[in-house]
Amino acid sequence: MKPMNKVTLIGLGAMGVFFAPRISEKLGAGFRIMASGARKDRLEQKGVTINGINYRFPIVTPEDNDGPSDLVIIAVKGYDLPQALEDIRNQVGPETILLPVLNGVDSEKQTADIYGMDHVLYSYMRVSIAMKDGKAEFDPEKGLIHFGEAKNDPDQLSHRVLAVEELFSRCGIPYKIDSDMIKGLWFKFMCNVGENMTCAMFGVPFGAFQKSADANYFRHAAMWEVIRVANRLGVDIGQNEIDRQEHTIGRLPYQNKPSTLQDLEAGKHTEVDMFAGTVVRLGKELGVETPVCEMFWHGIHLIEDRIFGEI
Repeated sequence: MKPMNKVTLIGLGAMGVFFAPRISEKLGAGFRIMASGARKDRLEQKGVTINGINYRFPIVTPEDNDGPSDLVIIAVKGYDLPQALEDIRNQVGPETILLPVLNGVDSEKQTADIYGMDHVLYSYMRVSIAMKDGKAEFDPEKGLIHFGEAKNDPDQLSHRVLAVEELFSRCGIPYKIDSDMIKGLWFKFMCNVGENMTCAMFGVPFGAFQKSADANYFRHAAMWEVIRVANRLGVDIGQNEIDRQEHTIGRLPYQNKPSTLQDLEAGKHTEVDMFAGTVVRLGKELGVETPVCEMFWHGIHLIEDRIFGEI
């Protein structure tokens, strides 16, 4: 197995910063950020501050063609994924592995539709990162990147999984290889829909779930809508997964906020279509009622309309 020594990251936001400093430290110029236009100018002039340290990572543009990368980490927002998949085209060769770490449950499929599933690994992240004005704060020892094939036998990992595992181990990036990545993706999606949508709709931090029965009413109702959709698709999640998340939510710092609320407070568009919108769409296709997610979907779009002066 040849070690990975050339890695490109597209999306230096709240997920990308989890990887960037540690991979850069080990690979040097072999690690690059893909950016163009105003984003490229901003990164070159101001860099990004991660846990109090300012970084200026090497930049590669979509037009640059210096040969394929061993790994491309795709960490953009859901609404930017189609453009990102076009932008990385010069980075993808016959052996390139693509790792979309976006929220949601279909970024792997969107990536595979263009480049083929033989290039794509499943992944999702469990980390709480606060990012504002180009500054990110998080505990690098508490987050995890989960990745792998759809199914993973610890005694017979694929060469692709082993290659990424070697890189992450070398770089000190905490990771876990799930035996069932599809179930893991839906578990993370269930948590995101319940927590992101409730906090964004009502403007409350994660701590609200530690003391408010009303906040948990909406969170749990949305989670069960995701569960019923997932079950209809053959994904086995349920009360055990909700119970598992209760332990996590109780340990988060009270004032931490999920990404959707951070986006609204920063005057940005959100990923509501990827969260509540996906549940509503799949619910209609599968005959599953999703009234709470439909309320979140329309309600957060209404907040966006107010923020952007549409009403």
